[in-house]
Amino acid sequence: MGMARTVAVVFGAIYLVLGLIGFVLASPLFGLFEVNGLHNVVHVVFGAVLLYGSMSTESAITTTRWVGALLFLFGLLGFASPDGWGFMPLGGNDIWLHLSSGAILFATGVFEVADELA
Repeated sequence: MGMARTVAVVFGAIYLVLGLIGFVLASPLFGLFEVNGLHNVVHVVFGAVLLYGSMSTESAITTTRWVGALLFLFGLLGFASPDGWGFMPLGGNDIWLHLSSGAILFATGVFEVADELA
């Protein structure tokens, strides 16, 4: 299994599980991350998309790039609007979680392609 597929499976499982746990535990999640229903749904969707995208190397590359870019964008938006304009919390520790996981996912998609072209 290629790097992009492995990373997609690992991050997909983590985001899916954390999204589901978020529905059970009261916010903040583990005392660190502010979440709400929409935030949990987004995590479940990202997790499911990553797991589905891990079925082939080509789809894993595309999926890690897109989900990574979106998560990185959410991290940046957390600086502009920590409360996500009233829709979902994006500030605090969520910023660093989204920036770091987004960067890892995006870089994985980019470097997997670079490895295949070399």
